[in-house]
Amino acid sequence: MSQPWRILVVDDEPDLEPLVLQRMRRQIRGGKYQFEFAGNGLEALEKLRADDSIDLVLSDINMPQMDGLTLLSQLSSLDSDLRAVIISAYGDMGNIRTAMNRGAFDFVTKPVDFDDLQITIERTVEHLRQWREATASRDKLVTLQNELDIASNVQQSILPDDFPATAKYEINAHMVPARNVGGDFYDFVSVPDDRMFATVADVSDKGIPAALFMMSSRTALKGAAIGTGSPREALIEANRVLQADNPTLMFVTVIMAVYDPHSGEVTYSGAGHDPPVVIHTDGTAAQMPTTGGIALGIAPEQIFSAALKENTVSLSPGETLIMYTDGVSEAMNVDKEEFGTQRLLELFRGKPPQNAEDAMTAIFDAVAEFAGEAPASDDITCLALHRSAAP
Repeated sequence: MSQPWRILVVDDEPDLEPLVLQRMRRQIRGGKYQFEFAGNGLEALEKLRADDSIDLVLSDINMPQMDGLTLLSQLSSLDSDLRAVIISAYGDMGNIRTAMNRGAFDFVTKPVDFDDLQITIERTVEHLRQWREATASRDKLVTLQNELDIASNVQQSILPDDFPATAKYEINAHMVPARNVGGDFYDFVSVPDDRMFATVADVSDKGIPAALFMMSSRTALKGAAIGTGSPREALIEANRVLQADNPTLMFVTVIMAVYDPHSGEVTYSGAGHDPPVVIHTDGTAAQMPTTGGIALGIAPEQIFSAALKENTVSLSPGETLIMYTDGVSEAMNVDKEEFGTQRLLELFRGKPPQNAEDAMTAIFDAVAEFAGEAPASDDITCLALHRSAAP
């Protein structure tokens, strides 16, 4: 049996320890997690220096003696394998940005939703497991393909697979990595007013550098979505974070949308990315107007924000919104012919998807059939948001 993941919880609230132990009792009894506790950053550092087997630090920000941000700045000197997740006040972009710059892998917001916390912990330790395997294998790499396989595993480890499904809407998404790993990803995050942010993105370059930049981009976009409430403002904020520390000049194209399940409105903004497609209830489809914009990570804020717009469309009951990377439209067959946007628009004519999963299945099957034996040249990523038909 494998050893449990060891998690150090750092918080000065005395009620948190029994609450964590009670809410995580199944994972503790099953040997999946083992928890340690510290009341502040100084106490946490003492524990970490005395015990190098701790895998993950889950820390509050505001604590006496040493706060969480100061603690974060000390962790890199202890163990490069250690991962940190920060607990932040909702919408506190200043502290979230600082935490990211100091190496936080992810964050959760107060009041803590333990379901969300469990998903975050699982995603973090899975990434750590993949990263350790990659590190252990690095000396044994004999071909570039080995490195690309590792990058693909790291990439896949952080993609969410617990898709939202409510009486009003549902989301489904999928990413098929190419042999040459790029850095596609998708993500979604809900905010307290019931709106749901959804993101599809494509990082430049290949291999492990792209996978690492993908992780930074995902965290920046998630934090910006929670902290701003607007796709355009979220992209501006994420660009500010990524462009401030990007010596390799990597970039990421993004389409971000926020869906209001009460009105059916979708507001979206794109940074150098194709706009979404809406599939109507009769199976016809239309590509939404572009919002301009340039890729994240390379342009200063004034230039980036001036080029970026936002658009709002209404999603009727039974309609489906599709967000995708150019791995879909630019997928090629053996004759070097591209799948193209028009094939995507014609795909559902007369046979509209009944739910988000149906839409995903149809798109990936169609692209695979079109490509045939041709090798994939890029990741293929797609996300579907389906508004439930009115009862």
